Amino acid sequence: MSGCCSGGCAPTKPVVDRRYRRILWIALVLNALMFCVELAGGLGGDSASLLADAVDFLGDAGNYALSLMVLAAAASSRARVALVKGWTMAAYGAFVLAKVAWDVATGSAPQPLVMGMIGFLALLVNGGVALLLYAYRDGDANMRSVWLCTRNDAIGNAAVMLAALGVFGAGRAWPDLAVALVMGFLAVSGAWQVIGQARRELRTA
Repeated sequence: MSGCCSGGCAPTKPVVDRRYRRILWIALVLNALMFCVELAGGLGGDSASLLADAVDFLGDAGNYALSLMVLAAAASSRARVALVKGWTMAAYGAFVLAKVAWDVATGSAPQPLVMGMIGFLALLVNGGVALLLYAYRDGDANMRSVWLCTRNDAIGNAAVMLAALGVFGAGRAWPDLAVALVMGFLAVSGAWQVIGQARRELRTA
């Protein structure tokens, strides 16, 4: 993951790659479907972590669509799109942190069974997409942002399942809120990396 941190490195994969394009289409469709599933589950189960993950799925679907649009574009155009995606990731992180603060202030009673079942389904989806994208993790800022989003999502899904166990065992909402807090910080951290690399690529384009 740190292969391009010094800036100025070339993509390890060709810009236009049929397999990569196919993977992005698969990821786009799956993320759009999972947004609907997690939104319904988060609202029905009163879970901050599921709602946070639902918004993340929606953002990722948009990111995959943008990535498909600029596959054959110039390096500067891809870097600008990656910059937009980085700020989108940062906005998502800010939303999640605000949701945690709201739930702490108002109280919540998440349903662990709903959290666990939907979290497991989301983990299967993101884990599969992450495996498909693994070979492209050291590409340009655009490819890197796609990989980071998917990796963070898989980590978040596993954490949602652990939170479900915690809520079930403790009978309290704090495991759900703790996971949502970690997901927010992961989004902000990933956004920082993508924005930094995109700016370096814009300077050298």
